[in-house]
Amino acid sequence: LKMSWFWLYLPLHLLMVTCLCHSIKAPTTSSQQSFKTDLFNFYHSLILADGKETTIHLLKDIPKRYYFVLEEGRVLAPFSITVTPCDVPIEWSILVYKSPPGKAAPGDHDTQEVSKSQKASSMVSTIFNYKGNSIETYMGMPSHSALYLLEFLSTERDTHITVYLTADTTSGHLYPELPTDPRIDVLGIGPTTVTLAWKHSPSVLQHTDSIQYCLLVNEKHNYKSLCAAETAIRSSGMKLPPTLALSLSPYLLEPQQVMILSNSELSIISKASSGEVRQVCVGTKNTYTVPNLSPSTQYYFDVFIVNLLTNASAAYTGTFARTLEEPEPKVTELKDGKVIHVVLDGKKQKLYSLQYQARHKKIHFTFQLCRGQIRVHITRNGKTVASENLSGLRYFSLKGKPLDAYLVQLRSTEESNSSVKVQASPHFHKPLFPLLPESLKIKSFSKLRTCRSVTIAWLGTQEESKYCVYRKRIEEDQIWRELQSADRCSGPESRHKSEKVLCKYFYDLNLQRAVTTETIKGLQAGTLYLFDVYLFGPSGIPVRYHSKVVKTRKKC
Repeated sequence: LKMSWFWLYLPLHLLMVTCLCHSIKAPTTSSQQSFKTDLFNFYHSLILADGKETTIHLLKDIPKRYYFVLEEGRVLAPFSITVTPCDVPIEWSILVYKSPPGKAAPGDHDTQEVSKSQKASSMVSTIFNYKGNSIETYMGMPSHSALYLLEFLSTERDTHITVYLTADTTSGHLYPELPTDPRIDVLGIGPTTVTLAWKHSPSVLQHTDSIQYCLLVNEKHNYKSLCAAETAIRSSGMKLPPTLALSLSPYLLEPQQVMILSNSELSIISKASSGEVRQVCVGTKNTYTVPNLSPSTQYYFDVFIVNLLTNASAAYTGTFARTLEEPEPKVTELKDGKVIHVVLDGKKQKLYSLQYQARHKKIHFTFQLCRGQIRVHITRNGKTVASENLSGLRYFSLKGKPLDAYLVQLRSTEESNSSVKVQASPHFHKPLFPLLPESLKIKSFSKLRTCRSVTIAWLGTQEESKYCVYRKRIEEDQIWRELQSADRCSGPESRHKSEKVLCKYFYDLNLQRAVTTETIKGLQAGTLYLFDVYLFGPSGIPVRYHSKVVKTRKKC
């Protein structure tokens, strides 16, 4: 074993001369076969496997050599070698060594030495060499009694490559086939989307179940192989699961990764210091619209055709595109005391802008969240004065100067539509909403429930106000939908007249006693009811308490 490592690091020309001397001493046909057998046994750990993809790790500036020989009795047919660099450019070459034919001619010692030197140079030849980081395939016709040597060298840094040798090019392809035109077409570009298309691979048409397209999106550059892309992502400080892991469980993901499954498409989004990297497998579809991109940003797109059985892949010619700039949002003017109802599209994630010019030092902004989740951002003369997620009813009292310019920007924080009511006014303006209690929850008393009635209670305020109670019969499977989809800004005008129970006025200067109860009668046994309470202030705009679901007793 120690001797084999010694021979491994000998310079190539010394190795060949040594092998040549050995073969010249035994020039017969049987000796030639014995020579090859001995050599194979000597270098058994460095023989390149036939019909199998081999991963080879290269150390910087240290060449690595692999050998292969074609069977003596096989029919002459083309063989191929495919090398895939997984990182930096490499140098690789194929050398062929042919056994010397017959004995050397007799003569003096000097003549024999010259003859040996001539034979050495004529029997060792380089038939192919390449330098770069592209996937390269060599195909050639074999020679009998020939030993082939592959030499690989990385001069930039440690790296790894994959090598695939096959002596049977007619039995199928390990690597999926690319179409004659492997380019990716950009069909459309928007501020946050890019639509791509590419021609079908012949492999997809033949093996639909085991072939799929995977798309890689990043902000750095294109990659010439899936192997190179995964290596680059790992070097940025993350671990990217292999392509096959895309069809497996989320537990394979790292903390920096997010997996999204929608419309039978599986996406892995990796967060790196160099930007976001997405890997999306789309089955056998040859068009795809990449969503949720950043405006005015250049992205690089690579498509790989992947064999799910072997994990081998082939790369289309990558492309790039720059997303469009986000159009300037339409700005709506806020007027003193006027209420604006804003509906936000959660899917498009667009900003809705409102502007207001102050006429007084103190300004009062009021927001009533009607549905969904919304983030508000307020600036005064270009400087941020408030920014937060809205919840229920929210007031902002701001102090500045007359003629200050305020800009209010609203954005939905979820994919479903959201809505909010907004008012801006001087601080002394008549309030839009009534004085609110400490809590807007409705309480029910379990011990007071009967088969025909339910008793509920809610908090009031120190200000005399009007309260209206509504009820609605619902089913078990409607509870979640009713509670989640309720429009918290809608008033009793949206309710059916038959749902109204009563309206009453009350207040108490002592807040600890500002509580009222009501027993709702005429209900059915064992039935679910949804109860709502609306509070009306001086402006007439209602505030809806949180809905309460109560079930009457089944037996009494």
